[in-house]
Amino acid sequence: MGTMDIFWIFLMLIALQPVLAQKMLENARRRLMMKIEAMRGSRLILLIHRQETMSFLGFPLFKYINIHDSEEVLRAIHMTDDDMPIDIVLHTPGGLVLAALQIARALKRHRGKTTVFVPHYAMSGGTLIALAADEIVMSPDAVLGPIDPQIGEYPAASILSVVKKKKINEVDDSTLILADIGKKAIKQVEKAAYELLKGKMDDKKAKKIAKLLSTGKWTHDHPITLDEAKELGLNVSTDMPKEIYQLMTLYPQPTRGSQSVEYIPVKKTMNHK
Repeated sequence: MGTMDIFWIFLMLIALQPVLAQKMLENARRRLMMKIEAMRGSRLILLIHRQETMSFLGFPLFKYINIHDSEEVLRAIHMTDDDMPIDIVLHTPGGLVLAALQIARALKRHRGKTTVFVPHYAMSGGTLIALAADEIVMSPDAVLGPIDPQIGEYPAASILSVVKKKKINEVDDSTLILADIGKKAIKQVEKAAYELLKGKMDDKKAKKIAKLLSTGKWTHDHPITLDEAKELGLNVSTDMPKEIYQLMTLYPQPTRGSQSVEYIPVKKTMNHK
């Protein structure tokens, strides 16, 4: 075998390495998913978004809940026996209300127990999906978020607030149109949230939570902590299986030029007195 042959084989191995590494990662995910399903006797569905999945011409591309996601999740739910429990792992900044609501309503209709696991965060549309579950399991440091609708780049509640503070002749037509759309959007999301919560608690509490989350009390990126979620009246717990954390390590953030966080992984040990 000549030097050039060795050179080309080397290049082929380099080219194949990312493909092989990705395949190994996918197999590891599948094995762990099967382990969790066997352990819990459930159908496990993952909805995991990394913020910067890739870059195009120097601009980061963001992932969020979209129609493709809702089609895939709905397909998984429909393939599940009616009485089989469904576990959904959510790690998402949110996304389209339509897509999130389709997933949430399908989850709400499922006859078996439904559990949403939030190891890190499930904001906006992710929270909307979580409201549909029978139980929300959060890690102690995980957060949910408000579900108030956004009209373009602005919160619907803020547009309405500005319009209310001005006289009608001081507001241009486009802002008035946005305010009208915003008013309808808030009403629609509040109604949807109430429908998802209905039956899990008394009607008064369900309406209160739906209004609080959808009407712009906080900024859209406000982190709703575990304690706040409990205070709201949501059915949340911290019974997070360690396998869910292990699963998240198999969805690493794509590497950039330099590592921003580094540590030496060591297992937690018990202190003996």
